[in-house]
Amino acid sequence: MKTNPSDDLKADLPPTPWGKVLSATPVVMTVIATMLAGLSSSEMTRAQYDRSTAAQLQAKAGDQWSFFQAKRLRSAVQRNALEIAGLTADLPVLSSQALRDGVPALNADWSTPAGQATLAALDRDELPALPPPPPLDSNIDAALKGMEGPEAAMHALLSPVADAVLEAALRASQERTRAFDATTAPISQLFDRIERALSGSSADRTLGRAFSVARLRFNAKRYDAESSLNQVIANLYELQVRKSNFSADRHSERSQRFFYGMLAAQLAVIMATFAIAARQRSLLWAVAAGAGVVAVLFAGYVYLYI
Repeated sequence: MKTNPSDDLKADLPPTPWGKVLSATPVVMTVIATMLAGLSSSEMTRAQYDRSTAAQLQAKAGDQWSFFQAKRLRSAVQRNALEIAGLTADLPVLSSQALRDGVPALNADWSTPAGQATLAALDRDELPALPPPPPLDSNIDAALKGMEGPEAAMHALLSPVADAVLEAALRASQERTRAFDATTAPISQLFDRIERALSGSSADRTLGRAFSVARLRFNAKRYDAESSLNQVIANLYELQVRKSNFSADRHSERSQRFFYGMLAAQLAVIMATFAIAARQRSLLWAVAAGAGVVAVLFAGYVYLYI
């Protein structure tokens, strides 16, 4: 007849509270080790999620930087065209009244909001007013100013910034960009209609040249304004990227620490099992209990403060 060693060990334990403690210690330490293994795995999963999120946000930031560069380049092209035109002859000044007289087919359009905005832009050589910037959280403003600083300083600046506050600032900046596009889009559309009307009429060539010069100036300023708006959005995305990377680093560190705690708990399981089998149970159990307490305290410290 075969004898179960575990039953022998249990029968060898004294039927006292001390014996119950000896038999329960490996079970308790196994539960603790399993919990710490789960926490380690969970933290590593969150770290990987934050890394993936950071990569997606970096792609969005890259798109905004591409828009910024493209619009700056377009602005430079418009200004270069103006400079070249100015080298060949004096640049004519466009009169809104001359434009009205030269393009009678668009008389009905001048009274519309887009027409009034177009005439105002041509007369004053100015863009429509930019939407007011949204109020920016002081912590976000400090983080934007410290973006060129060391990583440790940037981490300290971003720590008090809540994800929801940063996301709200980004949405507000995007809404501001869309509002500006909605303001300038009707003007650009009317410019296209004016250009087609001038090219298909017998209007004075000087009027057409003056309109082209005015349009180049308007577009150069518009592209500058749009690039500035894209720059703000790109910087906010960069803050989100850094914050997500910092969060990934934190979860990765916590995962590693929980893993160390799991190893200590597994050591406690082994020592407690030896304590049941050996004669010097008190010493081995004390070592196992010490390892278990260290594992629990270390895990608590990691969970609360790291």
